[in-house]
Amino acid sequence: MSGPLWTSLPEGWRSAQMKNAATVTLGKMLQGKDSGQDVSAPYLRAANVQPDGVLAVDDWKEMWFDSTELERLSIHRGDVVVVEGGQGGFGRAAFVRTDLGGWGFQNSINRLRPVAGADGRFLAYYLIALRASGYIHAYANVVSMPHLTADKLERLSVPLPTAESQRAIANYLDRETARIDTLIEEQQRLIEMLRGRRKAVVERAVFCGLDDAPSTGNPEPWLPDTPAHWPVVQLGFLSDTLAGYAFSSDGFSAHEDQVRLLRGVNVKPGAVDWSDVVYWDTQTQPVPVEYSLSAGDLVFGMDRPFVGAGVRVAPVADDDLPALLLQRVMRIRSNAGADSAYLRYAVATDAFLDYLEPLFTGVSVPHVSEWQVRKFKMPCPPLDEQERIAEYLDLQTAKIDELIHESERFIELSRERRAALITAAVTGQIDVREVA
Repeated sequence: MSGPLWTSLPEGWRSAQMKNAATVTLGKMLQGKDSGQDVSAPYLRAANVQPDGVLAVDDWKEMWFDSTELERLSIHRGDVVVVEGGQGGFGRAAFVRTDLGGWGFQNSINRLRPVAGADGRFLAYYLIALRASGYIHAYANVVSMPHLTADKLERLSVPLPTAESQRAIANYLDRETARIDTLIEEQQRLIEMLRGRRKAVVERAVFCGLDDAPSTGNPEPWLPDTPAHWPVVQLGFLSDTLAGYAFSSDGFSAHEDQVRLLRGVNVKPGAVDWSDVVYWDTQTQPVPVEYSLSAGDLVFGMDRPFVGAGVRVAPVADDDLPALLLQRVMRIRSNAGADSAYLRYAVATDAFLDYLEPLFTGVSVPHVSEWQVRKFKMPCPPLDEQERIAEYLDLQTAKIDELIHESERFIELSRERRAALITAAVTGQIDVREVA
């Protein structure tokens, strides 16, 4: 008696199909117009079903239902909602803890309504465990778009203890996952605090220096007061810049013995990321030498330059080479009057964002030009001060980054423990009565 997550079950448990524990109902196709006798009502959609069993209903939309549809597609306390399709979220499940009177649900959602004493919380936790294991992905996957259809959901194997045991397991998991989630939230708040501290340390050093020198105001609205002996100059006077080469995508390859192309997708805030990489054969298709990157260069993503984690600018290290610069990525190479590390910190500040944001072009994908970046006015301390500031910031940010990394690792381990705990409980590998 084996199943997706178990080879055997405790005495008193049985292996069944989901249809033996709940009725499965697919929601309604989106209707944008009133047929004449319909009512407009809020509806659940895939975006409302978040990871880890969270049902978020603050962001809601309305569509048209007739009275019989709204009654048939109601959402009650005790139901389970499961995302039916889509690459990102199919198979996500959430338990409905309060009645959603007057709501319906779209056909991106399947509703499970427990029968025969089944506990919806137990079923939701089981589906969460299945998805975390990768089983749902394999079970629902098709060549084009994966779907966890109502038929597939009905035929899912599910372990079923007694109704009393299901409630006990669900109560245990409610309590234990809440504890883990609280710890994760605390670490997430700590990370935000550390990121705020990091940003403050960088901006103070970049714009005020380390010596408490007398300051003066600046006419540029994006710049704070800076030391009076520091000139304010355009970034273009401190660096040689270059926008990337227009490589044809027809020439992209996956041959690792060729040269990597540094594209916009590879530029993350503070680091180059090669997890998605393409190559170019320079033997058969030569490229002008100026598009070869060097250690110490900065690369800047000109499409969508700013993301949640900050400015998409990163230093090029020896490990990133050889690499060629693709269009829509800009190279910033410091000249004799500038320290590359100081430049990197300067263009990672809010001042750079405040300068560029009014200049963005493009509605869906904000874009800036090389010329606009070169015009950014920034403080230019003497070279020896730039070097001291950069060394100080390297040390301070490394300490903060290590604390952030530790918190992120704690969150990762906590999520792994959460998933393992759920799997063990819903398959009877732990006796929750003994643990309690």
